[in-house]
Amino acid sequence: MTTVLPEKQQTDASVPAEPERPRQLHSATIDDRASLIGAAAGSLGLTWLLYTQVLLLSGLTGFFIGWYLAFVLLYAIVTAAGNPRPVVADRVASAALHAGAVLVGLALLLTIGYTLFRGAPALPHLNFYTKDMAGVPGDAPLDRGGILHAIVGSVIEVGIAVVISLPLGIATAVYMTEVGGRLAKTVRTLIEAMTAVPDILAGLFIYTALIVAFNFPKSGFAAGLAISVTMIPIIARASDVVLRVVPGGLREAGLALGASQWQVVRRVVLPTARPGLATALILAVARGVGETAPVLLTSGASTFMNYDPLHYTMNSLPLYIFTAVRSGQPNYITRGFGAAIVLLVLVLLLFAITRYLARRR
Repeated sequence: MTTVLPEKQQTDASVPAEPERPRQLHSATIDDRASLIGAAAGSLGLTWLLYTQVLLLSGLTGFFIGWYLAFVLLYAIVTAAGNPRPVVADRVASAALHAGAVLVGLALLLTIGYTLFRGAPALPHLNFYTKDMAGVPGDAPLDRGGILHAIVGSVIEVGIAVVISLPLGIATAVYMTEVGGRLAKTVRTLIEAMTAVPDILAGLFIYTALIVAFNFPKSGFAAGLAISVTMIPIIARASDVVLRVVPGGLREAGLALGASQWQVVRRVVLPTARPGLATALILAVARGVGETAPVLLTSGASTFMNYDPLHYTMNSLPLYIFTAVRSGQPNYITRGFGAAIVLLVLVLLLFAITRYLARRR
């Protein structure tokens, strides 16, 4: 028996339905670009007229803030003329986010550029990297003295802090994530609170607990301990977040194969989270290598080379920079900015080495 469909149903069945196309969220038409450029140009002219001619104000900071506020308002008005409300809200939010990113990038470029401009005269001198400041006055010519003692001091102090803080921080994160228990929530709260503790308190803690109470001499080791106090909560908190991201199925598979919990953590969880743990170490080193107050309290500044972290004072690059820029002597200030450039390069090298060692093989 043959069933005959109506003519309309036969026509609908013979014509394939048009596939649904996803909405292009990031596409920009000519109208979108014209609205953006027009709002930027119009807000610039309006801000110049009101800021300089009507209100008779001056200053680049106020001008750019006024320009940005006028741009957002004018851009919203122009967009609302031919688009629904969700599109207007999306474009205004996108403009605000892009402006924030540009502002952060501009601030970073200006900071690095100003540092390079002020410290560039000291960089061509080879003695700047191979000599210390022992017996060299601060206002001496740039072809005398250098920052080798500060570079060596920073490397030794940060190395001591990494050796102490890395295992403690990762062990704390493993306890909070893998072991748990009654104290896990308390430990997590303390770790989060310690990340906001001022750095100078870490220096005061080591100064009173080690130098004053036990009569331990001011040295690079004491400075390394103070820096490690500031690095441990950063490593622990960041590692805790990374370990939580590891899929639970990997842990269950390891336990199902008969491995103990410690074997699963050591052979499965930690290798899986290795790139994230390297990022946690990078964040901690970035904070520790720039510490000045703890080093000033626990080690003190010096002008001579010292390879022994247990005896005598040991300088560091941040402390050298702090001392140089406050001296009021032009050549010494130039050396300070040059040391800041070396510190930037040193941190970049540490980041690159850490990321290389933590790469996935």
